[in-house]
Amino acid sequence: MKVLKELDEAKLVIVDLEVNLGNEVRSAPTLCAKYKGKIIPLNTAHDGRPILMREENSINNN
Repeated sequence: MKVLKELDEAKLVIVDLEVNLGNEVRSAPTLCAKYKGKIIPLNTAHDGRPILMREENSINNN
């Protein structure tokens, strides 16, 4: 592995994230990245596996 560049405009945030799991709605503090005004979860809601920090994985910040 090698670092290509440091993203100065990205920061780590903890959000109270709400997700639908089947018929249940759950929420929990979740580690995310805030990048270009978008919130990108860094792990899955189902089993905690890592997610790539890509803009297409972002969620609406409403």
